[in-house]
Amino acid sequence: MSLYLLKGYYYYEFFYKGQRKRGATGERDKEKAREVEKRERERLERPFEEILKEEARAHETKTINAVADTFLEEYKLEHPDETYAEYALRPVKRLLGKKLVLEITDGVVHRYQLTRRKEEAAPKTINEEVMMLLRICGDHGELVRMRLKRKKALRIKVPASPGRAYSAAEKAALLADAKKRRSPNFYPALVLALNTGLRLKELRTIKWEQIDLLDKKTLTVGKSKTDAGTGRVVPLNVEVLDVLQQHAAWFMRKFGECKPEWYVFPFGQPQPTDPRKPVTTFKTAWANVRKTTKVEGRWHDHRHTLITELSENGTSREAIKSMVGHVSDAMVERYSHIRMEAKRAAVEEIAKNQRAANKKWRKEMKKQHKPAATAGGVQ
Repeated sequence: MSLYLLKGYYYYEFFYKGQRKRGATGERDKEKAREVEKRERERLERPFEEILKEEARAHETKTINAVADTFLEEYKLEHPDETYAEYALRPVKRLLGKKLVLEITDGVVHRYQLTRRKEEAAPKTINEEVMMLLRICGDHGELVRMRLKRKKALRIKVPASPGRAYSAAEKAALLADAKKRRSPNFYPALVLALNTGLRLKELRTIKWEQIDLLDKKTLTVGKSKTDAGTGRVVPLNVEVLDVLQQHAAWFMRKFGECKPEWYVFPFGQPQPTDPRKPVTTFKTAWANVRKTTKVEGRWHDHRHTLITELSENGTSREAIKSMVGHVSDAMVERYSHIRMEAKRAAVEEIAKNQRAANKKWRKEMKKQHKPAATAGGVQ
């Protein structure tokens, strides 16, 4: 065993089973550093299972605030956009932050769910918060999760999607009114949303380098809410291509060029002024368009509309998931609203086919029962 001093702190170095072990003690005092070195050697000599149990016990005696902060630090290294985890853990820390991990029980989780429901948080939001809570609790959280699952109390039932799909007439009205708006960003953004299903943040932060208008005629999505959504390639139909080409022409007149790193929908209000920053919101223009057209809905319903149209047209679920960035059939089902017109068309098609089959059958029967003519023409 040996200790050495480096920049005011002691480090240890020793051999264990023929391998050199080095590390920092984090101590300036030699005696304390020697204790750290001793504990490290003892840790190596103990069974691995025992080490894991000790680490689990140490984790269970930490507060939710402490483990949440550590989790977020590590989460940021793997996920450049940590917003989802931060939002999910914010109420968890507020309500349970002072509790120890080992104090998180089935009852604590149930009371947390009730409290958040009284605060009028959405069921889907509460479910995400609970899953994040149990995730940061490690092995202890996994045990609680399994018990809750057996009791069928892990998740709150999520109601039917509040979203809706716009009809063709509603889409036409929205687009016609959007075209009259002052902002040169709004109309092309609306066309893109209705034809690609991009989430709002994905839409706002598109750069010219992500769009190929000439050869592949595609758009490559940047950072998304899900791993399945990030980097997905979306085809651009003729409607989008035409509008984006017009928008690019305006962009060139306004800023002189379309630099690859510049945002397609630039910052500035009421007129764009800085292509190096993305537009922050379409909220005002969208509210005005809905008020004028008297069409009820949210911006996110553009996404519902596209998924519904794709489903009604017989597009496979795999193709839909690939295009819109979903990771499960359940999520596609949640977003798809097969409309009455499509249902009516489907049953009318069945009736049409049956009528054709009946007509063919009667024709065959008539042919089979038609009396044969005699040589003299008398039957």
